[in-house]
Parts: sequence; C-alpha cells; structure tokens
Amino acid sequence: MFRFSHGVPMFRTNTGALGRSLSTRTVRTGSRALSARCTTLHLSPSTCTPFRSPFLGSTTLPHRYQSGVLARHFAGAVEGDVIPAEARPYDSLVFGVLAETAQGERRVAAVPATVEKYIKKGFTVIVQAGAGEPANFSDAAYEAVGASVVADADAVFAGADIVAKVRPPTLDEAAKCREGSTLISFLYPGQNPELTKLLQDRNVTAFGMETIPRISRAQSFDALSSMANISGYKAVVSAAEAFGRLIPGQMTAAGKVPPAKVLVIGAGVAGLAAMATAKSMGAIVRGFDTRPTTRDQVKSVGAEFLDLPGFELEEGSGGYAKEMSKEFIDAEMALFARQCEDVDIVITTALIPGKPAPKLLSAEMIASMKPGSVTVDLAAEAGGNIATTVPGEVHVTDNGVTCIGWTDLPSRLPTQSSTLYANNIHNFLSSLTGGYKNHYYLDFDDLVTRGACVTHAREVLWPAPPVPPELVGAGGGGAAASPAKAEKEVVTDLFAPTMRQNLLLTAGVGSLLGFGMVSPDPSFVKMMQTLALSGVVGVQLVTNVSHSLHSPLMSVTNAVSGLTVVGGLYVMDGGLVPSSTGGALALGAVFISSINIGGGFLVTSRMLDMFKRPTDPTEHNHLYALPAAALVGGYFGSMAAGYPSLHASAFTVASLACIGAIGGLASQSTARAGNALGIIGVTGGVATTLGVLDASPALLTQMGGAMVGGSAIGLGIARRVKVTDLPQLVAAFHAFVGVAASLTCAAQFLHEYAHFASDPMGDVH
Repeated sequence: MFRFSHGVPMFRTNTGALGRSLSTRTVRTGSRALSARCTTLHLSPSTCTPFRSPFLGSTTLPHRYQSGVLARHFAGAVEGDVIPAEARPYDSLVFGVLAETAQGERRVAAVPATVEKYIKKGFTVIVQAGAGEPANFSDAAYEAVGASVVADADAVFAGADIVAKVRPPTLDEAAKCREGSTLISFLYPGQNPELTKLLQDRNVTAFGMETIPRISRAQSFDALSSMANISGYKAVVSAAEAFGRLIPGQMTAAGKVPPAKVLVIGAGVAGLAAMATAKSMGAIVRGFDTRPTTRDQVKSVGAEFLDLPGFELEEGSGGYAKEMSKEFIDAEMALFARQCEDVDIVITTALIPGKPAPKLLSAEMIASMKPGSVTVDLAAEAGGNIATTVPGEVHVTDNGVTCIGWTDLPSRLPTQSSTLYANNIHNFLSSLTGGYKNHYYLDFDDLVTRGACVTHAREVLWPAPPVPPELVGAGGGGAAASPAKAEKEVVTDLFAPTMRQNLLLTAGVGSLLGFGMVSPDPSFVKMMQTLALSGVVGVQLVTNVSHSLHSPLMSVTNAVSGLTVVGGLYVMDGGLVPSSTGGALALGAVFISSINIGGGFLVTSRMLDMFKRPTDPTEHNHLYALPAAALVGGYFGSMAAGYPSLHASAFTVASLACIGAIGGLASQSTARAGNALGIIGVTGGVATTLGVLDASPALLTQMGGAMVGGSAIGLGIARRVKVTDLPQLVAAFHAFVGVAASLTCAAQFLHEYAHFASDPMGDVH
C-alpha cells in the first residue's frame, strides 16, 4: 500500500514470505526512480518474482533481493531519532561476492558459513557464479544457505552495496564499482596509485584488509596474519615434498635415518608457523630474527634460537625489524653461511614494508648447500630473500638445490585460506557499527575504521595516522567514544538506578539477618561469616585484573591453593615412615601438594617473563627473601624465646601475603611482587603449621622429605614444559590440589572413624 504525505508519495512494503525485517518500514521515494539495473542480474526465473512499482511499472527481482533494492532505491527513513541517518541497517544492504580473476588465484572472499552469518544478520547476499568453485565451494552450497547466485561480475557491482574480493580489483573492475558503494579487499594503495585514484574518483569507500592496524582488538580481522600462517605451513609441506629424504629421524632395521635440519629466517607469523610445522614433523628446527621479542616465541614452538654473540638485538617499529649496522649484517651473513653448509631446508620470510625484500642468502651460500636441499622463499613476490629465487617458479641450481619461489602459497590451500579470510572480512564488517547494533556506520574516530579506510567521500585517507605507541603496547586499541555514543551514555535521572541499588542492598542486609536467625549455632554463623568475607575480598582483588594476566593469576592462585599441604601435615603420623594407612595417605597428600607449590610459582614466573622486554630495568626480586626470612626466622625465634601466642599472628601475616599475591597479579607493575608474596605466604603458612604441631624430629624428617621431594619434582616439570603448554600444566597442577585434598579427607576419616563409631556425637556429624 502507499499513501501521500505533504504531497510526497510514501511507499509501505510488507515483505511477507521474503522473511526480511523491513515488513512495516516506511520509506520516502519522492521523485527518485527505481533503476532498471536490477534486471541486469541475469537471475534464473526460479529465483525471481514479478514486482510492480506504483510509479515505475513492472520489473523482476530475486526473492531475497527485493527488500534490499527497495530500501536502497527508496532512501530509508530512520527509525527513531537516536541512530544517525548515515547508519544503514543491515537489512537494507546487499553484500556481493566476486570471483577472482588474477591468474592462479583460487581463494574467495566469502564461504557458505560466513554467508549464512551475513543473512542471519539481515544482509541480502549475492554471489557471482563460480566464485567459490576453485576453493571447493559450489554455487549450490551458497544457495543452500540463502544467497542468490548471479551470472557475472557486472551483476554484483550493479546490485551490491558492499563488495568483497581477495586480490586488488583491476582498473576495469574498479571502474564498474557503483558510486557510494563499499569495497573490502586487499588493495596495497602504495603499489597501486592508479587504482586508488580511480576508487577515489568513483566515490567508493574502499577498505584495505592489509591496512588494518595490528592491535589486539583487530586480531580477528588480521588477514595478513591469517594468510601468513597458511604460507608458513604450506612452505614446510612444499619443502618436504621436494626434499629427497624423510623429515623425521627414524631407527629402522635397515639403518638409522637422521632427521632433517630446517632453518627458518624470520620469526613473524609465517616463520613461527613454519617452525611449528617442521617441529611437529620431527625435524631439527632453528630460527633467527633480529627482534629480541621473538626469542621466547621461537623457543616456545620447540625451535632453537640462533644468537649473534656480541650484538644486541633491537626492535623496529610496527613489529618489523630495525635497520641494523654494517657490522651486524656482516656477522649475520657469516652465520647464514655456516648454517647453509649444515641444514637441509631453508625457509625465509623477511619483508620490509614498501621496499624490496632484503637479500639474505647469496648464490655462494646456496652453492654450499648439500645436493637435494630445498629453499622456500616466502618473500618471492617482493623480489625474494634468496639470490637464486625465481618468483613464481621452482628452480633447481647446478648443485642440485631446489629453490621454491611460489608467490601464491595461500591459494595452494584455497579452502582453508578462503575460510580464514572470509572470517576476517565478516569480523571486520561486523565491527563497522559505530556502536549501533545491526547497522553499518563508519566512525572515523575508531582506530580500526580509520586505519583500514583507503578512500571515502572522494578523498584518499591512506596512509592513516600512526597508532599511538601506548595503544599498541597495551594491545588495546580503540579511540575515545564518538560524540553520538557519548551522548547516549549520559544519564539525566539518577533516581531509578539509585533506587535499584538500594533495594538490592536492603534485600542483602535482610537476607543476612534472616540467615543468622535460622542458623543452628553461633559457630556455623562464624564459619559463614569467614566464607562471605573471603568471597568479597576475592572478588575485589580480581575485579580489575588485566586480560593479559588472567593465566598468570590462575597460576599463582593455584600455587597458593597448594596450602592443602597444611591439612596433610596435621594428619601425618609415625616417625621416619607412616605408622598407619591414614598416615600414608596424608604423606601422599603432602607430597602431591608440594608438587603443586613448587611447580606453580615457577610456572607463574615463566608466564610473567614472557612480558619482559630487553629495555626493562633490572629487577631485584631476590630481595623478597628479606621479609620471608623475617617471618620464618622471627616466628621460630619468638617461639624459642617463649612467646607461644605468636601462632595467630604468624598465620595472619601468611594469610595477608597470600591475599597480596592475588592482588599483585592485577597489573603488570605489581605482578612479580605478587608472585613473591605468594611464596612468602605459603612458606609462612607451612612454617607456622610445623611450629604448632611440635612434631618429633623423626616425623619432621618425614614431613620435610615429602615437601622437598614434591617441590623438586614440580620445579623440574615446570622448567621443562614449553611456554605454549604452561596453561595446560596449570590445569594439571590444579588437579593435584583436588587429589591432595581428597587424600587428606580420607586420612582424617581413617584416623577418626573408630572414635565416631562409639561417640554419640558421631550421630550428629
């Protein structure tokens, strides 16, 4: 139906079976004409239905395409007065997927799984016929999730508000972009100035996936890392295929097979992926990078980090290597020359933004390699790191070294590459809301939006202003709220929230008083009071913990929970050996708890060391031995001097130290102090327990042996485990705590069950 308002025709559409959410939206048409380009989509009759405009006559639209075309051609009225007019609801947008035309390119910018997500959000999706075929995604798969398959690229450019690609569009393709539309693709504006100028002239909002700022918040959009990860994996697989021997070492009846030696130069995403893949295949892996922060990363994947004695590694900007001195480069070349004589496979990944790839391996170095060796140059597209690399080809040198210079490694795993890249685009597009849910809105105060946008409103916005170093270092990213969003957060009436808060407080006070009225005895109330206070303290300690410290916090908390050792100490009996089954169980509980204590604090320390930078000032954590000595020495000295009431004070100090450990892990500046406080608290708690027990020398020897032995095993395990496996180790140690507590309970029961069997109190408890 339609009506007139102030002489302007208003058209109300009800999509009905179309399943779109524009069912009762009123949109203003004025004198705008419905373009006939919807008839150029070349859709099959089975996917289209006749449609008659009350102003323009009849045309044909695809079922899922009607509401998107109507909402675009009859400029949509904004619902309410909060959302700005520039914010376009998802259900008014058409998302188009193009087939790639670059030679050898087999990836696609959207896969059926992400298309389904777009459609659930409200988008209309059109896919060029055959776009997903090279990546093993059929047209039928796209149609099955709700997309419409169109005949050619012209139909996508004509009908889509947002167009997604993998490779930069050609100039002919860019000329077909509809004015005011959005393009999301790899663009490389520095290498393609003509393309950038054409997109500017066409008034296309173009986003370059490679220009997205590399901050923590944008990790799920980082297509460069996604593709580099696949390139690193594929490089090793390709090298293994060309290599004439086995990668892993073997011992067979026919003789011993030595493992292949792999050198990876560059410890970025691709390099680390290559190292991890080669290591998993059983190779001896060595890694090199000029950035000091990569040392632990290389070791974490099981590779050996190659050092240059006498030189300090330095970090460059943006996560890339810094330009080094001539002396450093000479020493680096000498290192590479020695390695080439020894290794079987070399993989290089070094790139410099906007410049040709640096030459790292000369022809003489390759000539020194053993026949049958393999090189893979991941920088081949930028000229290559290896002198013998032929970009795009596999070349065999005179001495039998196979040099792989493929420039399309991600496309050689098209299904996986397309899936990851499609997820990157979906996550990126989903972030372009400006805070307005289910709307497409560009907030240029946002770091990611501003950094990724190459052209907009006939202006070239690339290069974007550099990301502030403090935001990169914090891994946060994100700008201050835009004025529109700040305005939405203003609260003018505080009565309602204040009333809710006080009603909750009143209910809490009443509940606690009522709990006291129905409790069975005062001791029960006292225990519940302790539980409640400890819960409140715990919540306050961990409320503002940095996300990056969650794992170290869990680790130190787990180590402190090793105080289950105290329960085992109370139940131990005998002399040098236990005198009962319960005593043996208690001995086991103390031993297992000690594994958790010794290993737990070392795991926390190793986690925190991952945040260390070479430029950080020297720490003097050994000085925390002073308060530990004061607590333990002062306690035992006071006991010897005849102050028996000191037990409670010592337990209090140990408890506060443990609480300080958890609180210290809330920030980077106090994290290592928190770990030290945890060690002090546990040490003080164990020492005070031994003082309270006043056990015989023989029993003390049994206790000490169990604790020393368990701690030594825990420390040994924590030292050997790879950095990447530390979170799993924390979980394993936590399981030890549960086992120790269960053993202590069983031991206590075995000690007391005879007493409870004859005592009337046994019926109560």
